[in-house]
Formats: sequence, structure tokens, C-alpha cells
Amino acid sequence: MTNTSRKAVLGGLALVGSSALVLAGCAAPPEETDGGGNAAADSDFTPCIVSDFGGFDDKSFNQISLQGVIDGAEELGVDYTDVESNTEADYAPNLQNLVAEDCGVIVAVGFALAAATVETATANPDVSFAIIDDTADTDFDGETDAPNIKPLLFDTAGAAFLAGYAAASYTKTGVVGTYGGQPYPTVSIFMDGFAQGVEYHNEQKGTDVQLLGWNSEAEDGVFIGSFDAGTDSRNAAQNLIDQDVDVLLPVGGPIYQSAAEAIRDSGKDVVLIGTDADLYESDPANADLVLTSILKNMALPTSEVVVAAANDEFDASPYIGSLEDDGVGIAPFHDYEGEVAPELQDELDEISASIVAGDIVVESYLAE
Repeated sequence: MTNTSRKAVLGGLALVGSSALVLAGCAAPPEETDGGGNAAADSDFTPCIVSDFGGFDDKSFNQISLQGVIDGAEELGVDYTDVESNTEADYAPNLQNLVAEDCGVIVAVGFALAAATVETATANPDVSFAIIDDTADTDFDGETDAPNIKPLLFDTAGAAFLAGYAAASYTKTGVVGTYGGQPYPTVSIFMDGFAQGVEYHNEQKGTDVQLLGWNSEAEDGVFIGSFDAGTDSRNAAQNLIDQDVDVLLPVGGPIYQSAAEAIRDSGKDVVLIGTDADLYESDPANADLVLTSILKNMALPTSEVVVAAANDEFDASPYIGSLEDDGVGIAPFHDYEGEVAPELQDELDEISASIVAGDIVVESYLAE
């Protein structure tokens, strides 16, 4: 994730590696990378991807998206090109360089690349683009700004609802917490869905679990002002831990790393809920702290876009992943399976089915 961007009205969802080539300004053009599949030397189709400045080794957002390009390239038997951005100033040059390299489809990772993607796509209408977690609606008129950009969006509110219910079921102190990087819809969608799940548990079970860090009525919460692991993230986590939070949801790529440090230094029994990837699998060093994770299956639609573009079947209609199509979900409890209530998983399965059926309504700007 990045630490500065725009706030989308409809678009802008905020919220693993291979070697990456860094491009910016006058840097050399990207080199093709053998993604580990069987590259077809006679193929002239190359799928390409540009990270935001979180990089492809973020164990989360960028990494999963890159995996989707790798999967698509392997299915096609072609090489792929991945370009890593170090700063926001890299976005436009990186995209322009990939156009010059005749990429068959260019995937931009994250809402931070929206403006650069719209500019590049508008100037190159014959090139197919996909953008992850944004509608590329920079003029806020409710429509994607270029007909050759396919938005890949994820309604994570439903999955976060499940995580909030699980957190309320698990907590021993009766206090759970969350905080985010910056107040973009892609971040707050996790926090608000989480809050709705906690509230639903209280309603159904007669509990009084308190949530700190997000106020659904005010649609505001605790944000550290960046997506960087460091002092601000650690202080936010520590402040919540000091208020007896024992289940913590940090939303914003690597900021969870500072939360993990705060948990270990506190000596308290506090668990983490990951975002985007299954944190238990992606970060073994912190696996012992992970209760579960709120998942965005970004790899699958990204792979499908790559294959469709190669087959001249590119469709710019927005994709919105949900619980219904497994575009979002919740990870297993892993090491905590024996510590959660025996009936919890069955309850989560029933709740998920009810959300899909519309019997439980989870509020989300994407659901509208």
C-alpha cells in the first residue's frame, strides 16, 4: 500500500515474490521475467504488473496481485514483467515504460495508481489495463474514466463481518480493537464490516463486547496517517492494548508488523487478525499471533484478466469479489482452532450463507 493517495467516492478500495525491476523517470525499460512456468519463446504476449511503493514483498496486497499475473502467465506459457515502484513519482513513468514494451495487459496494483493509470490508458486506448481495488473514477462521476480499464474490486465488508463476529466470540477481556493506515474506503470497509460483526455477536449472544478504533455512526476511527510499519503504527497498537484490547485488527499492509512488536513487548495475550492474505501462511514469524485473516482473493481475477486479454476476450466490466464467489473470505483459525468456541466455525458458515442469501445485510459502499 502507499501512504498518500486520493479518497474515492465510489472507487478506491484500499486494502507474494519474485525479483522486481525498479523503474522511474529515465530508468531503463523493464526486462521480462521468467515466472517459473514454461515460457513460450514464440509468444509476443506479455502480461505486466506495476506495484505501488509497498513493493511485491509486502506479504499482502502487492504480493497476491503479482501471484495472479504469475498464475496467468504460467497458464498461457509466457513470460511476465513485474515493475516495482519506490515512490508515487514512479507510477506514471513505470506505466508508460510498460506501454512502450508492448505489454499485452498492464495490471496496476492499488488505488494510489488510479490517476496515473487513467492518464496512461486514455493516451493508449488500444492497450488493456486492470486496476486492483479502485474503479479508476478520478472525476468522481460514478464511471470508470477509460473504457480500456477493468476495475478489480473486493467487497471485504462481508468477510470482515465474519472476523468481527469471531473476535467477539474469542475475546477474554470483552474489548477488541482496530486501526488503519489512512481513511480511504478500501481501509474503512474492513473496519466497518468488523464493527458490524461485533455488533451482530452482541445482538445474537447477549454479549457486550466493546470495539475501540472505529465508530460506525461517525464513519471514522483511528488512522495513523500512513501505510508504513513504524512508530506511529506501534503507538496506535500499544494504545489499544493498554485499553485491554486482546483482539487487534490493523488495516494497512505492513502496519501489522508494528502491532506484532507491540503485542510481544506487552507480554499480554493479544492476537492479530490479518488482512488481504492469510497472515499465518504469509508471515511465519508472526504466525503464533494470528487468530484468523480477512482474505481478498486478488490472484484469481487477476489471473483471469491476463488469460482473457491473451485470448482477445478482455472485458472492462468491473469485477466485484464477494463471499458468494469466494472473492473474499476468512482464513482458518490454525493454531487457535482448539481455543475458539467449538460451535464458532458452524456459526460462521451459517452467517456467511445468510449474508450471501441477503438475510443478513452487511452495509458496504460496494454492496450499493
